[in-house]
Amino acid sequence: MKTLLIKTVGNYLNLLSYISKPYAANKALNLFVTPRKGRVLERHVDFLNTAFNEELTYNNHTIMTYRWLGKKGTILLAHGWESNSYRWKPLVTELNKKGYSVVALDAPAHGRSGSKEFNALLYAEYINVVAQRFKPHTIIAHSAGGMAATAFQNKYQYPALEKLILLGAPSEFKDIISRYVKMLGYNKRITHQLNKTIIKRFGVAPDSFSTAEILNNIKTKGLIIHDKSDTIIPYNDALLINKGFKNSTLITTEGLGHSLNDASVRDHIYNFLEA
Repeated sequence: MKTLLIKTVGNYLNLLSYISKPYAANKALNLFVTPRKGRVLERHVDFLNTAFNEELTYNNHTIMTYRWLGKKGTILLAHGWESNSYRWKPLVTELNKKGYSVVALDAPAHGRSGSKEFNALLYAEYINVVAQRFKPHTIIAHSAGGMAATAFQNKYQYPALEKLILLGAPSEFKDIISRYVKMLGYNKRITHQLNKTIIKRFGVAPDSFSTAEILNNIKTKGLIIHDKSDTIIPYNDALLINKGFKNSTLITTEGLGHSLNDASVRDHIYNFLEA
């Protein structure tokens, strides 16, 4: 049923492209940047309310943050696509027990944060606002949050950041777009116009935004964890990131999938933090 719906939407936009390529490509991009889930659910509330909730702002957008106090330095957590800060519950609980202060933020258009759409560049600005407020020494980021965290560090070269941990992070934005185009079955008219639309809206061409290349400019000590059976972000992305991130270690898991929400992954994180 879901596959049929996806193909129906793709076919509809393909037909629209013969009336107006820019209009169809703009609709395709809107679909790409609009999450369909990730808002806070009732079952998330009890845990999120154990934190100090604080709203920050960027360009009139609300940035929702959650802070658990500890006696050690602060670790910032950045979740991925169609998620929110609740996804960090097991990690937050254990980091806090170990004495760390932990801050998590909701991404644009996710959780309780503002914006009608998501993109990594806007997310990077959210991360910057939160970093300036809470002064983390480490950022742990999952999936698209990893792309945003590297974009943040590349742009601002935040001096207090000692360690960057990337979990299932994507490398090449052009590959993300390519997988989206293939999934929807877009024709060449939309595909070619979509690149122009992205440049017009975000000022960046898909083939010029690469996490691996960005990391060439980052001297922070890094840890990359990626699963060989990740069906969302291919394992090859981890190899590219590891090659670009000179001061990094790659840990490969098997059978954990994209979420990497597992005790063994948390153990790798603790060992890296306390090394």
